[in-house]
Parts: sequence; C-alpha cells; structure tokens
Amino acid sequence: MIPLPSRISQPALLLAALALALAPSARAAVKLPNILSDHAVLQRDAPLHIWGWADPGESVTVTFHDQQRSAAADRLGHWEIYLAPERAGGPFELRVAAANTIVLSDILIGDVWFASGQSNMEMPLEGFPGQSVVKNAAQEIATADQPNIRLLLIGEKASNYPLPDQPATWTLCTPATATKFSAVAYLFGREIQQREHVPIGLIDSTWGGSPAETWISLDAISADASLMPVFAVWSALADQQQDLPAVLKAEEREAAAAKLAGRPVEFHWHPDLDSWRPAALFNAMVAPATPFALKGVIWYQGETNSGPDRNRLYQRVFSTLISDWRSQWQMGNFPFLYVQISAYQADSAGGWGTLRDQQRRTLDLTNTAMAVSFDVGDAGNIHPSDKQTVAARLVLAARALAYGEAVEYSGPLFQQAAVEGAGLRIWFNHTGGKLVSKSPTLTGFEVAGDDHHFVAATARIERDTVFVSSPQVAQARYVRYAWADVPDATLYNAAGLPASTFTSEF
Repeated sequence: MIPLPSRISQPALLLAALALALAPSARAAVKLPNILSDHAVLQRDAPLHIWGWADPGESVTVTFHDQQRSAAADRLGHWEIYLAPERAGGPFELRVAAANTIVLSDILIGDVWFASGQSNMEMPLEGFPGQSVVKNAAQEIATADQPNIRLLLIGEKASNYPLPDQPATWTLCTPATATKFSAVAYLFGREIQQREHVPIGLIDSTWGGSPAETWISLDAISADASLMPVFAVWSALADQQQDLPAVLKAEEREAAAAKLAGRPVEFHWHPDLDSWRPAALFNAMVAPATPFALKGVIWYQGETNSGPDRNRLYQRVFSTLISDWRSQWQMGNFPFLYVQISAYQADSAGGWGTLRDQQRRTLDLTNTAMAVSFDVGDAGNIHPSDKQTVAARLVLAARALAYGEAVEYSGPLFQQAAVEGAGLRIWFNHTGGKLVSKSPTLTGFEVAGDDHHFVAATARIERDTVFVSSPQVAQARYVRYAWADVPDATLYNAAGLPASTFTSEF
C-alpha cells in the first residue's frame, strides 16, 4: 500500500471520500452521430434506425412523428432504436431524450442515395477550377435551389480502422452548397426528385485518384486470397515514399529547365498515400454511414485501376466492393449503379478497354446496372464536362432497378459470339429489338484468329445481331469492340444507348 502523505490527516480523507460517495454522479450527454442532424433525409419504407451514445445503462427515448420507443445503452454506452417505416413526407421533428434532450428539426422522409468513387464522381458542379468545367455549370448552379433535396458532403479522410462517426452534417440544397457538391450526384438526384416527387438525400463520399480497394473493408479483402495483389500495389507505392522528396525536387528542376527552353512541362501525378491504403477510405468515409438506411448507390471509379498490373483483377475487386457494401449496410441487394470509365487518350495499350470490359463483367452481380460513357468523353481531358448525360443514364438505371419502371436502361451488352463462315455472329442483350449505327459505317469492331492478334473488322447489323469479319483473318475466333482508350465505336440500341466495350477473348 502506498503511504498517505503526512500533511493530510486520515479524518480529512475519510470526509472527502464520503462527500464523493454522496454527491450526484456526473452523466455524459446523450449523443447522436453527425449523419443524424437537422435537415436530414431518412429512408422511406424502411425501418428508421436511430442510434448514438450515452452512459452505460442509461435509458434513451426517441420520439418521431407518431412513434415513441426507448432503449438502454449497453455497457460500452452504445444504444440503438428502430422505429417503424414511414411513407415519404415531412418536415418532422426528431426528439432524443435521456439525461439531456436533443431535438432535430426539418427532417424529411424520402430516398437516400450514396454517391462514391474517384474524381469524376467527386467533380463538383463548379468543376475543378483551372482544370475542368461542367457543361452549363453557371445555369445548373443558378437553378440549384432545391428544397426537397438535401446534401451531405463527407470530407476526405483515411483511417486504419472503421470509425463510428464523421464530421459532416446535412445541408439544404442551394446554389451555395450545390456548387461544391458532386455534379453527377446532384444532377442524378434532381431528376429522381422531379420524377418521384419525394425528398431526396444525397451523400457525397469521394476522393479523386483513389483505387477501388481503398473503399473495401479489410474483412472483405482478407477473406479472398485472390485479392492479395492489392497489397503488392500498396507495398510498391509505400516503398517509393522514401525517395519522394528527392523526386519532387528533381521534377521541379526539370520543369524549370523546360520552361526556360520553351518546351512543354511534363506533369507528374503523385497520389496521396492515405487515399491508396487498402480499406482506409472505407474505414473513414463509408463505415460511419453504414447504419444509415439508403435506397441505393451510384459509383464512378476505375481509372486508377486501369494499369496493366491491375486491370484484369478489377472484376474481382469491384464485385467484392459491391458485395461488401451490401453486407455492411445489411439491407439486402440494394441497387448498385455505376459508370463505365469514359474515353481518354491515356496511351495505356488497351488498359482502359480492359478495365471497361471488367466493369461490364461485374454486371453478373444481381441488381447492378452500368452507364456507358465513352461516347461523351474527352480524349484530352480525363474529366469530361458532360456530366448531364452520365447522370441521365444513371437515372434510367434507377428507374428500372430501384423504382420498377419498364424502361430500357442499358445499351447493347455482349451475350455470345459464334463462328459463321470465316467470320463471327454476335448476339446482344438490351437491343430493344433493334441495333443501329450512329454513322453510315458501323465501326469499333476487331477480330482475331487463333493467334489472338486483333485487326479492324468489317461489321454489319443484321436485325438484332452483328456479323464481323476481316480479309486479314482467315478464320475469326475472337471479337472485341470499343477497345481503344478513345474508341471510334458507333453501335447503339433502339433507345439510343451505346453498346459497351467487350471482348470474347477471355
């Protein structure tokens, strides 16, 4: 036992201890996560999940609309309450009472969409100043006063473990808030709101240049041995960091010399190390939102995974991401709608074609849809300005998968190819009963024989199939379409939607 200091008497200590025992204990205030804030949109027709933190054992009562329920915080101070589903409507008040009381106002019930990915989803309505602009940006911003749309912009952050909360709260959709918000997400949400006539909540959780694997939980990555190459990529990037300061100085010297000589300055991109760490963005920018019910996800990412050492693995990586998010949210196979990467002169030796095909193959997962975008790309800018067409194609997918409309939402998708004479006949899904070419000559097809050497093919539409051949290939065995980084490809369906990149080679 540690001896008592001689200057404090035993009776004084006993009196102090008695006073502490009789004094009322200090209680921690009940808290809500920031995603439950004023102006929030809660998902309609789904159990309303309200959760937070309080003292262990403390009773918490939640009152909303005509419902009231209570629960006690567990031994770690966590509590949660599920209220019965509600129809679209509002505004309502949400009251949470314990030792203290929290009152949230202007709560709407509607549909919540989670928008994520890299820079083409991140690109705000104002564009990237000095780099890229959004088509008709000034007009879009001026008309962004949309009281039935609410915005939650999750800031860029990485973490080594899943975080329970993030700092962002909901805001009204105004020209000021929409300016900095994802253009694709806003344009998508605006059209959904105008069609469905329900409040729409949009969550923007994006980080430009991030690879897909940083958006997947470590649990999901580590459960699949075939995904171990993502750690090799991370390891190689980490190894480069010790020389990065010297590399940056060398690039500055080279740029200065180029300017003096009147030569173009070569651009070097160095990713933020945090944004490439496997699971890091899932932990900080997705995990805090997974208790919050949603209608579905829209996703635009892939350029960072298009390198030759990674693109063939993308279907596995991306499929794991989709399955992981569905598991984390515990809301079944909610609609997951994504954009196929666009057209850009990346000089990647077919890397973008491979990545686009891997995205197409991810459609094997149920309740997924893909918006083709290479026909509205920009060969000279990785951030094309036409975000309206991209959003409109995502809306078509949402109308079909999320809202049950009988509407064509996809361009022609490769189904199978069969040898016919010296050429190949190709069948497609989503033809709408008719295939069309947007130019007098159907372009974009290549064929190869057993040597796998592809050459340009002559193609013609015959009803809802395409026949391809080439005098340079005695017997065609394989066909691919729109394979170049910037494809000259003209196949569409009756609904005016473009066919996806594909290959029958593997």
